[in-house]
Amino acid sequence: MAAIRTRMPATEDVVDTADVFSLLGDPGRLRLLIALTEGELCVSDLAAVTGQGESAVSHALRLLRAHRVVSVRREGRKGYYRLDDAHVRMLLDLAVAHTEHTQAVHPERDLGPARPDGAA
Repeated sequence: MAAIRTRMPATEDVVDTADVFSLLGDPGRLRLLIALTEGELCVSDLAAVTGQGESAVSHALRLLRAHRVVSVRREGRKGYYRLDDAHVRMLLDLAVAHTEHTQAVHPERDLGPARPDGAA
């Protein structure tokens, strides 16, 4: 037990890591990040690729930038967004690969709406 405790990250690092996973837990933000694995894109291109509004994309990117998941390169008035570093890309690649080769069980999705007559 003592050896495990010494290898545990600091509480602040655990909280910061949980924040990153919570950012990835939103399907809209995850779509943006997956699109950015292909390279730099501006807000309008990200909106078109992901089917989201530009306002929603801008809001999500602001949040992702604040957590250093994405970064921006300015060219005049336009910003081109990219994944902040190789670690973010690796995290996304591993998560997508994991879901592609496993079949998750989602009991909460399989229940469906309850029927008034009590039938299944």
